Amino acid sequence: MRGKILCIVHQKGSDPGRVGCLLMEMGYVIDVRCPCMGHRLPESMDAYDAVFVFGGPMSANDCHMGGIRAELDWIPKVLDSGKPYVGICLGAQMLARVLGGSVAEHPEGMVEIGYVDIEPTDAGRAYFDGPMTVYQWHREGFLLPESCTVLARSTVFQQQAFRYGANAYGVQFHPEVTLDMKKRWTSGAPHRLVLPGAQPAEAHIDNHPRYDPPLESWTRRFLGRLLGVPGTASTLSLAG
Repeated sequence: MRGKILCIVHQKGSDPGRVGCLLMEMGYVIDVRCPCMGHRLPESMDAYDAVFVFGGPMSANDCHMGGIRAELDWIPKVLDSGKPYVGICLGAQMLARVLGGSVAEHPEGMVEIGYVDIEPTDAGRAYFDGPMTVYQWHREGFLLPESCTVLARSTVFQQQAFRYGANAYGVQFHPEVTLDMKKRWTSGAPHRLVLPGAQPAEAHIDNHPRYDPPLESWTRRFLGRLLGVPGTASTLSLAG
């Protein structure tokens, strides 16, 4: 056993998906908590090696929700600890807000729901080998402060991945989503699939065999390098 990683989810029945499975495969114990259901956040990061904050249907602007407010107030403790923080979708948007950025819907009402192409920035070439097609499910995006380094962009939501300092990362896309999760999401929220820019349910499922293996490979490499797990075979570098 390597250590313990805190995984924060936002709904009853939510789980860390593939990211959680990969972390356990690497030898970590995962502690899954849901502040939106009243779970307490730790007072310090002493017992944890890293924090992963996942997505959810709420907004990073929902400060009236006790769970979201608690997370926004707590994230600076993680940053001060120097332990790795990885925010996925809502988790990335909350990190952006904490750092002084903004979170808002697209000015033309567009969404990214389905598989979307992203392009690394010059700084992002240390993290992405080249353009990737990734899985998305969001209607809001972030506008980052100058203290953050943008690592990837897309056509609709320009800022897709970023780094803050040495150990804090945010990605707008969903590396954790498995095929079963895609089926649950598309069948459970059909009203999202008619929004401007959303892809039909069959496209989510039909494109999985083509685009998911490279995304899984990237996720494994990113986690391994982020956490310093030996034997991660990749040219991916998190230096800089």
